Amino acid sequence: MSPFQLPRQYTVITAPRPRKEPMLRFMPLTLDAVSTIRPYLEYAKSRTCDFTIGGLLMWADYFSYSYAIYNDTLYIKGVTEDDVTRPAFSLPLGKAPLSESVALLKEYCRYNDCMPLIFSAIPEMYVEPLERLGVRAVTPLEDWGDYLYDAEALATLSGKKLGKKRNHVNRFMADNPDYKLEPLTAGMIPGVMKFFRNTHLPLSKPALADVEREQVMNVLENMDRYPFEGAVLSTPAHGIVAFALGEVIGDTFYVHIEKMNHEVAGAGETINKLFAEYMRGHHPEVRYINREEDVGDPGLRHAKESYHPAYILAKYNVEMK
Repeated sequence: MSPFQLPRQYTVITAPRPRKEPMLRFMPLTLDAVSTIRPYLEYAKSRTCDFTIGGLLMWADYFSYSYAIYNDTLYIKGVTEDDVTRPAFSLPLGKAPLSESVALLKEYCRYNDCMPLIFSAIPEMYVEPLERLGVRAVTPLEDWGDYLYDAEALATLSGKKLGKKRNHVNRFMADNPDYKLEPLTAGMIPGVMKFFRNTHLPLSKPALADVEREQVMNVLENMDRYPFEGAVLSTPAHGIVAFALGEVIGDTFYVHIEKMNHEVAGAGETINKLFAEYMRGHHPEVRYINREEDVGDPGLRHAKESYHPAYILAKYNVEMK
C-alpha cells in the first residue's frame, strides 16, 4: 500500500468550516436612538409611514424592532407586518448600494438561522429593485397601505367630494363659536392625557388597540424626546374635544395620533381640517398628508376613505431567494 493511501476501512472526516460572523450588530430600538436613526430616514424616497420616527418608535415593541448601522446605512430588524412570528427586515436606508445591503443581510440570516431573508412593508417603488436581486415571492399587505392625501384638500375641504366634511366643520363652529385650536405645549399634556383616558375608543383588533393606547400615552409622557408637533382643540363648554400629533419629513406631514370626543358633533372633522391648515401654514413645503394605515379595521377604513385619499401607498412582503 502506498504511504499516501489510507486503508479502505478509514473515512476522512473534514471539520465544517466555521461560519463567518456577520458585521451587523443589532440593538433595541428605543427613544435613545432617535437622534442616531433620524438622518437615515431622509434616504427613503417613498412617503410611507414606516420610515418615520413615529412609525418606528411607536410600534417598536409590537414589531420587535432593533437596529444596526453599518457602512453609513441603517438596518431595521423586526417581524412581518401581517405575521409577528416571522422575522423580517425593513428596507435598508443609507449610502450602501441595495445589492450590498441585501448580501449583508443574507450573510446575517445564514449565520443566525433566519433564512429566507424577508423584507416587510416594502413600498411598491422598491419591489422591482429587489426583484433584480433575486426574489422568491412578493406578497401584498392588504391591510397596511397608507392613506395619502393632498394637503391643500384637507386644509380647505373645498370641492363637492368633501362637502359633507365641510358641513360637519361648519356645524361644530356654529355650535362652538368660542372654540380654540392651540399648539400642544408641555403644560397642556396632563389635561390631554386625562382627556385621552376618558374618551379613547379601541380598534376592532384588541392586540393593536392595546399597543396603540399604551404608545399614545408613552408619546405624551415623552413629548420632548419626539420630533412631533401637535395641536389641541377645545371649547368653553366641553374643555378638550380633540388633539393630534405628527411629524414632517420632506414634503409630507405624517399624522401619527388623532383622538377626539365622538359625542361632540364635528370634533373629528374640525381637528382634521384645522390641524392640516395649521401645519401647512408652518411648513409651506408640505404637499401631502399621510394618515397611515387602517390595519384592517372597518371603522378606520371607512373614516379614511371618506376623505378621498389621493393615493393608497401599497406595501409588500418580499422574500428573497
